[in-house]
Amino acid sequence: MTAALAAAAGAVGFSHSSLAAPTQANSAVNIAALSMGNGQLSELTTARIERRNLATRDSSRVELAVTQTNKKQAAADRTAKARAAKLDATRALTAKRASALAKAKAAIDLAQQKARESATRCEMVISDYRITATFGQGGGRWARNHTGTDFAADLGTPIRSVMKGEVVGAEFAGAYGRQVRVRHEDGTETWYNHMSKFSVSFGETVYAGDQVGAVGMTGNTTGPHLHFEVRPGGGEPINPMPWLRDHCGLNP
Repeated sequence: MTAALAAAAGAVGFSHSSLAAPTQANSAVNIAALSMGNGQLSELTTARIERRNLATRDSSRVELAVTQTNKKQAAADRTAKARAAKLDATRALTAKRASALAKAKAAIDLAQQKARESATRCEMVISDYRITATFGQGGGRWARNHTGTDFAADLGTPIRSVMKGEVVGAEFAGAYGRQVRVRHEDGTETWYNHMSKFSVSFGETVYAGDQVGAVGMTGNTTGPHLHFEVRPGGGEPINPMPWLRDHCGLNP
């Protein structure tokens, strides 16, 4: 320390021994310089002070930037958590709805299956037809009075089982042509004749509305039609029309 500085330090009450620490010395120099009004020392001290102030401002800016960044990150985290929670809730609701729909569909399918497999359900044996011969009708085309009802329709028109039953015959039967016979649970047999093809085979279980064949012209026939017979207990035929109405609720 120069004599001038020492004197200045002394003037403000600092001894040489009390300025042993660098920080204390710097502070003393600053105070001394400000007290003396020395131009050279004032400029040096001012520069130091400005550097310290600048460093302080820079540090404050960094701290402020970090604080703002932290706030933004925290806000982003909250938004992300809220979105995730909303997405989880949506997924849970979707899963719940899907489960409910699956249960409802399963219930509907089960009800439809039970209805389909019901032994009492009936379906009309053919569609888009016209009746060309009735039960008991006489004529030269038959060896005796007509034993069933004839439903004329286009070749290939599907022929369906009227009720649930077991196929007890699927073969060519002389004047009947291609014939399918179905035995129902009460023992009644229904016969489907003159078909162009078989859609079932012996021993197969069919349900009401299942196709058993198609309209044809096989056997003793003058045109494409289904000759339909009803035989209670597999015995003699009865008039199919009252049976369809009374037993099945159908009105051909």
